[in-house]
Amino acid sequence: MLRLDHLAVVAGRLEEGVAAVEKLLGVTMAGGGKHPLMGTHNRLLGLGDLYLEVIAVDPDAPAPGRPRWFDMDRFTGSPRLKNWVAGCDDLTAELALGPVGIGKPMALQRGDYRWRMAVPDDGRLPFDGGFPGLIQWEGAAHPARALPETGLRLARLEIAHPSSAALRAALAGRLTDPRVTVTEGPVVTLRATIDTPLGPLILS
Repeated sequence: MLRLDHLAVVAGRLEEGVAAVEKLLGVTMAGGGKHPLMGTHNRLLGLGDLYLEVIAVDPDAPAPGRPRWFDMDRFTGSPRLKNWVAGCDDLTAELALGPVGIGKPMALQRGDYRWRMAVPDDGRLPFDGGFPGLIQWEGAAHPARALPETGLRLARLEIAHPSSAALRAALAGRLTDPRVTVTEGPVVTLRATIDTPLGPLILS
């Protein structure tokens, strides 16, 4: 079974993405670090049982020699909610269920965190990013439990896709989180409704 693990806002520059999220949600991002194997870096924000990351190419890191995750090598434009990640207890078993192109497991670490994540050879997740990246955390450490309390919670994650029926079928029986909905749309877009002390806000 899959469970919602985190949301990924991709930005051309990390500071630009952090500023956009902090302005929208009225909070300060914390934590994060570098991913040497991918040549990226991030900052994090706690959302209770999951977290939000802003991720960008690290200009101080050498090129990884392979496509970066989240199709970041082709990213252009303003920071936006581009991908989502689902956690599991058995990454090998989940990969066997597909869909095609979900990627191969890579072992990664940052500080006390250890995890395995499926990364496609071309960096592009199935359904043009509508399908989640898959992650398996090793041990009890998880960023959501270490981040400062923000009072923010995810109320809804809406994924619009021109092949919504096929995407729903790929997730059927694997992800049962009522916060996640798949709708029909002309292009792939992600839209998160975040409950805040000032009311719901939309991150897209």
